[in-house]
Amino acid sequence: MLRVQSMMQPDAPGPLAGRRIAVPESRQLDVLDRLLTRRGAEVLRCPLLEIVDAPDAGPVLAWLRDFLHSPPDYFILMTGEGLARLRGFADSGGITSDALKDALERTTLISRGPKPARELRRLGLAPQLFAPQPTTDGVIELLKDLDIDGRSVALQLYGDDPNRALVSYLHQRSAKITTVAPYRYAPRLSHEHIAELLAELEEGGLDAIVFTSKAQVERLFKVSAELGAVRALDRGLARTFVAAIGPVVADVLASNGCKADSMPDERYFMKPLVQTLSQALGSAQSHKRCM
Repeated sequence: MLRVQSMMQPDAPGPLAGRRIAVPESRQLDVLDRLLTRRGAEVLRCPLLEIVDAPDAGPVLAWLRDFLHSPPDYFILMTGEGLARLRGFADSGGITSDALKDALERTTLISRGPKPARELRRLGLAPQLFAPQPTTDGVIELLKDLDIDGRSVALQLYGDDPNRALVSYLHQRSAKITTVAPYRYAPRLSHEHIAELLAELEEGGLDAIVFTSKAQVERLFKVSAELGAVRALDRGLARTFVAAIGPVVADVLASNGCKADSMPDERYFMKPLVQTLSQALGSAQSHKRCM
């Protein structure tokens, strides 16, 4: 049996009473655990990754100082975590919040989704532009209508993913690009524990698994390949209800041959994720393990 279990006791009754749900989340693990147990679920905490600062602060601080000295025409924020980490680097590097806010006020802020906007609000700011969908394709769609040819564009990356599709598009538009990667995803759950999770999935021991980042999906498939257990993972996901927090996660699941069974319609946060999951699992017909 998977040994990484919730320390919280399920509440009952509730729409998820009797459901056993795996949670690969790390950063907001307690929040997601609590939301699920309050609805009666038994939660298996299996954090696949953790988020850490970029190992070398030098390039991030150099990028920040250039940004403050000469703010770009546009600043694309891919994640709320990225802005939060940039604020942390600024603080440790002696850059005041006022100085950072002043620079941000002198650029056009583009938010990929709601989470960067939430972080901006902590500084008393708001993005001028939102991508129509919180994906790279959504950002590109927005940029098509903007005058970015020859303009300076700063891009905060998602983890250390170089986002070649977006960078390539910016090059096609002759934009002057700078990128910054203030955080990384690092392995957390051991291969041994992931093997246990794979066994739980394949044996039908879980009602659902809830993915909140594409990095979680990528690591699960990567480790399953290293363990020679890709077929076991495929079989396990086929018989388990799969929830995704948003289209980015759903897309990476699809690219690995797995369809997300539920996803919030618009607000890609923990509470809507759990509400959607609860509604979907409220009927036995949608409960794969009962099939």
